[in-house]
Amino acid sequence: MVDRQDLREQFTEAFEGADYPISSPMDLVPALPNGPGTKFESGDFSMTAMELNTKLGSGNFPYDNVDAFVDDVMDQLDDQDLL
Repeated sequence: MVDRQDLREQFTEAFEGADYPISSPMDLVPALPNGPGTKFESGDFSMTAMELNTKLGSGNFPYDNVDAFVDDVMDQLDDQDLL
């Protein structure tokens, strides 16, 4: 079972260093501690940032802050029954 709060915190920590506003997923790469290989794990959920990018649609770019981006990521993952 996925701990949604833990996963949200992992996303926030990984993406908060990006230079917001961001206009594409490529704007996030410099902020990731291990680049596209940065891994997010909680319960049955395990995905790298690269895999996450392939699962997410085009998103609602631009995002003005990390909370808006993470909210959208969580919603998209939930909509795809990945959480």
